[in-house]
Amino acid sequence: MPPTLASLVHHSALKLTVRAGEDRLDVPVRWAHVSELADPVPYMEGGELLLITALKLDAEDPEAMRRYVRRLAGAGVVGLGFAVGVNYDEIPKALVDAAEEEGLPLLEVPRRTPFLAISKAVSAAIAADQYRAVTAGFAAQRELTRQAQTGGPEGLLAALASQVDGWAALYDASGAVVATAPEWAGRRAARLTGDVQKLRDRPAPASSVVGGPENEDRVELHTIGTGRRPRAALAVGTAAAPGTAERYAVHSAIALLTLTTERSRSLQAAEQRVGAAVLRMLLAGEPDHARAVAGDLYGELLDAPFRMMVAERVPVSASAALARAEARKGAPPVDRPSAAALAAADTAGDPLAALADVVESAAARAGEAVLVVPEGERLVVLAADRGAAAAACGEYAAALETARAGIREKVPGGEDDELVVGLSAPAGPIAASAAYKQAEQALSVARRRGRVLVEHEQMAAGSVLPLLADDAVRAFADGMLRPLYEHDATGRGDLVSSLHAWLSKHGQWDAAAAELGVHRHTLRYRMRRVEEILGRSLDDPDVRMELWLALKAASGEQPDRGKRMAKP
Repeated sequence: MPPTLASLVHHSALKLTVRAGEDRLDVPVRWAHVSELADPVPYMEGGELLLITALKLDAEDPEAMRRYVRRLAGAGVVGLGFAVGVNYDEIPKALVDAAEEEGLPLLEVPRRTPFLAISKAVSAAIAADQYRAVTAGFAAQRELTRQAQTGGPEGLLAALASQVDGWAALYDASGAVVATAPEWAGRRAARLTGDVQKLRDRPAPASSVVGGPENEDRVELHTIGTGRRPRAALAVGTAAAPGTAERYAVHSAIALLTLTTERSRSLQAAEQRVGAAVLRMLLAGEPDHARAVAGDLYGELLDAPFRMMVAERVPVSASAALARAEARKGAPPVDRPSAAALAAADTAGDPLAALADVVESAAARAGEAVLVVPEGERLVVLAADRGAAAAACGEYAAALETARAGIREKVPGGEDDELVVGLSAPAGPIAASAAYKQAEQALSVARRRGRVLVEHEQMAAGSVLPLLADDAVRAFADGMLRPLYEHDATGRGDLVSSLHAWLSKHGQWDAAAAELGVHRHTLRYRMRRVEEILGRSLDDPDVRMELWLALKAASGEQPDRGKRMAKP
């Protein structure tokens, strides 16, 4: 503890006597300062014990003393020491009354006690307090280091909470609570998620002080990590501002957590290399070898159905994104995602890194294995079916869909990277190669449709017709049907609509002719003309299938297209 007026009064060598303000002697003293100025306030910083002999004061004037004492108290002076036997044999009553009225402690300093002795006593006490704080800080650092080595982040947080006589919490990159100490602080820490996310947006290292929920306590927030993006955050809650020893403990905890985080990143890189080897073996059809390499690291992931995700980023102009949002205005609304997902969605233009953070954080919180392998501009993820990582990926995709639909503004004319993800059906190690192909197929559809996430099961449950909205398919349809459109443009028949009616009626002549309003012999003649012009037989089921798909791909454009194709 720093020196107080009480400790100076009880100092046997100083012989100080309290003449006023006996109930305020427990106030800390920052320094002892001598000044005979009539107004020393401009030179005060607060917390000083002011020592005077009243050389330039009219200490017997009650009004002058009230003004003098009031200004000292207003400047934060914690006490006034008056030397007797110099200018006054005793402290004038006017000064004693003013001090009593203002509640400012007034100490009588005997002539045999020089002011220098008081200054030395204050200085020595401050130095001793600082030494105790540093010593306690080193002891705390040793204890925190021991706990970090033996108990991990949880042990470190417990030691830190004990050192500051409060609580501590660790958050991951998304702002979710990873660990707390003591356990009762979990709810309190969870209420600060929004403040942690705001801190994440500031340049690292960053810190802030927030009032606890319902003014329960004072909370300091600190980012953890050496990179541009914080890897974690630390919250420390105390009843009051931490002292020197407590501050040492907090900074030691930050350093140790940073080292732990950076070490974790190195281990993560090693795990990633193992994961890449496991993935290559699975795709090569060697599940037994993959299990042997996976060991305890990814073994449980291969023991249950998993999902394969393939993600990539594609550059999309902001104007195209706005147009896409306009096109989706009539679509069913997307549920607003959680704050954690929205925070993770905003990751300085690197959606693949954001997706990796999301699935890894979710898996870590749930205690499940997840395999994340970067492949150039792609990211491949193996996650447990119905697990936390797969669910987090879906929530993240919903966050981006919502952002594209208008929650997050885009500036027209700029360029931005968008994320597309293909998700396979549940599979096992033997079917990993098939799952990878399913994910790639779903990724291709997501890319064409402008979606963030497409599941392979959605493709199987839907219609094939939306897949025809592709430039390559339209080009195929144009090439196959062009001769028929050119024929119809001359006015010598209506082969395209006749072909459509005949195929839609499964080759039934009477039904198709009735739909067209012509005789069945006329329809037979037209179909022979189709075969002659195209040079292909309608008896071939493959030809009929290709013609039907071509007609579907070209539907809605026949009139204009016929005129265009008829031009020389």
